[in-house]
Amino acid sequence: MSNFIVKKVAVLGAGVMGAQIAAHCVNAKVPVVLFDLPAKEGPKNGIVLRAIENLKKLSPAPLGNKEDAALIQVANYEDNLDVLAGCDLIIEAIAERMDWKHDLYKKVAPHIAPNAIFASNTSGLSITALSEGFDAELKARFCGVHFFNPPRYMHLVELIPTVSTRPEILDQLEGFLASTLGKGVVRCFDTPNFVANRVGIFGMLATIHEAEKFGLSCDVVDDLTGSKLGRAKSGTFRTADVVGLDTMGHVIKTMEDNLKNDPFAALYKTPDVVAKLIGAGALGQKSGAGFYKKVGKDILRFDSAKNDYVPGGAKADDIIARILKEKDPAKKMKALRESTNPQGQFLWAIFRDAFHYIAIHLESIADNARDVDFALRWGFGWKTGPFETWQAAGWQQIATWVQEDIDAGKAICNTPLPQWVFDGRTGVHTAEGSWSPAKKAYVPRSNLLVYQRQAFRAPVLGEGSADGSTAGTTVFEDDSVRLWHQNDDVLILSTKTKMHVIGPGVVAGINKAVEEAEKNFKGLVLWNADAAEGGAFSAGADLQSMLPAFMAGGAKAIDPEVSKLQNAFMRLKYANIPVVAAVAGLALGGGCELMLHAAKRVASIESYIGLVEVGVGLVPAGGGLKEAAVRAANDAKGNDLLQFLKVYFTNAATANVSKSALEAQQMGYLKQTDTIVFNSYELLHVAKVEARAMFDAGYRAPAQKLIPVAGRYGLGTIMAQLVNMRDGGFISAHDFKLGAMIAEVVSGGDINQGSLVSEQWLLDLERKAFVELLNNPKTQERIMGMMQTGKPVRN
Repeated sequence: MSNFIVKKVAVLGAGVMGAQIAAHCVNAKVPVVLFDLPAKEGPKNGIVLRAIENLKKLSPAPLGNKEDAALIQVANYEDNLDVLAGCDLIIEAIAERMDWKHDLYKKVAPHIAPNAIFASNTSGLSITALSEGFDAELKARFCGVHFFNPPRYMHLVELIPTVSTRPEILDQLEGFLASTLGKGVVRCFDTPNFVANRVGIFGMLATIHEAEKFGLSCDVVDDLTGSKLGRAKSGTFRTADVVGLDTMGHVIKTMEDNLKNDPFAALYKTPDVVAKLIGAGALGQKSGAGFYKKVGKDILRFDSAKNDYVPGGAKADDIIARILKEKDPAKKMKALRESTNPQGQFLWAIFRDAFHYIAIHLESIADNARDVDFALRWGFGWKTGPFETWQAAGWQQIATWVQEDIDAGKAICNTPLPQWVFDGRTGVHTAEGSWSPAKKAYVPRSNLLVYQRQAFRAPVLGEGSADGSTAGTTVFEDDSVRLWHQNDDVLILSTKTKMHVIGPGVVAGINKAVEEAEKNFKGLVLWNADAAEGGAFSAGADLQSMLPAFMAGGAKAIDPEVSKLQNAFMRLKYANIPVVAAVAGLALGGGCELMLHAAKRVASIESYIGLVEVGVGLVPAGGGLKEAAVRAANDAKGNDLLQFLKVYFTNAATANVSKSALEAQQMGYLKQTDTIVFNSYELLHVAKVEARAMFDAGYRAPAQKLIPVAGRYGLGTIMAQLVNMRDGGFISAHDFKLGAMIAEVVSGGDINQGSLVSEQWLLDLERKAFVELLNNPKTQERIMGMMQTGKPVRN
């Protein structure tokens, strides 16, 4: 075994994709140099410098921490080609013109290091054609690496070899992409638009075709083909606007030019409505108008018949919306097929077209059916891949219906389904692997070393592999928690509540977990089974569970419950074994406090962390403000404590939530010694490694120390600022009250500056403020408003 470590990356092209690929390398602490043409005016690296400046303004943010933009090294093709010699990976990301790419390759090829990997980020051009003109050695190290936009957030990267690419090059690159950059890698054949765009763009073209046939407007289609279908909530037409109609047109042109003998070739042309919009300069979101146009607060939709924008917002018919809520996939598909409603007929048609297409093309575009499903899930935001959908709805029944439509001339083309579809199978995904028509066999998952870091890999319907909610050996389980292990020496606590909220059952589970781990294990990891699939770490305290106690005994009855929560978190902090919080997604309010009390945190880059209690008119009471005071004192190290305290106060008083784990480090919710992972499927593995290493290094619970606090000096200073904000109309009277209570807790109360207090002193202040606020009518309004609408009430 030999390590492949990417010490430096070069990105050629500072356009939208190139700059964002560079940004994501910086997120992952990989040194990167970004190249472009020398500017004709001003600084020679002006094009790159402007691109880097623009990264700070983009939303969603390409950078986990905006300040890291300064870490991107700037370069141009005239002065800095020698820099390429120090790069292990070079990614070309210029415009989709074969001639332009070849011109650039001639310029850079002599400067590429002998062992470096050279890759093109093309979205669909032939990788083999791109490699023409290379010597044999460079050809062996060249491949396609297609990131999806935006690169930080889209999980998919397609990896495309030529016949000359050395296999170990692909293995090395897949390891880097999967672990360092956190991506889901799908290997593709060198065919036009590869897998995701090939199937996804066909799906968009078929959707536009069927929408015209059934007379449906773009807003209705988007409502039907968005979250109701388990796909990206932007649906079809809004997705096209976001991608850019010119970009979409380019991808379609690639298919049109290179797939003339394809059975579906008649569909591979830019739809008239898209051509009309492009001709008018309406390219989508980037030009301010496309299928949709925002005028004031109104969203208008394009009406092709009127050649103008009209009011939008139309939704699916109620009867179709009810069908789409059906849990049984077979019943749902049957109801759509038999529906007399045009919207139901439309939905059956687009499913039929997709199934027809993937069955015919599976052999030519992908190694197996799993790769097609992952490509659509990870690249287009589908919850379920097209083969999974077909299999779940009843393979043979769907196949029969699709073939009946083909025979009746209802399908887009008359090519019959391949014979393997009807060989008696129940699907394409099995415990053995996923079907490959070319190999006439079921292909198992990749066994590359990088995937040994993923305890539970991305699931595929029908595969039947173990998942984190049932795998391993259960030590204890109830409705709130599961304590379990993977037949090793680290105990895992997984919460089972909705959004992993913390109620009495979870509190009891925490105490049970610490007790069990101290007796029989080297460490305790807090990890949830849906962490890798977009679940939350914890959305906070379960306010609903407090209602019975509140109704029976008022706010005073809540005091003992809050005390139990505080004690459980303190038990975590002072456990005799290391407790590691494996954080991904939301860690809000009580979820943030739970995480703060672990000995260490392992966080996914996409972790959104904050104390948000003021949104429901409360203050943190699970030790979040106590930890703010503790961390500020540690940060200050004898310097002016108030300067460090203000950051923590502001975060809590404004319910500031990090937009990444990197930003959470800046905010103080994560420590610099905490670990950030980029692939959330690796979260459990890394957390267990950390816990075991801490134990093996002789872990001891931290000593309980007294904490120096800012006292009435800190409280008075913060209060003066709050008065100015209230009197200036920036915050309400209730916001002022909340801010004052937070200030009192983090300052340690009305005591002398520099006084030493215990953690319990601060916890008591937290609890007192929390219970007092529960009696406040304004807080009760905020709690009820949040429970009823899910949105904060400003009062």
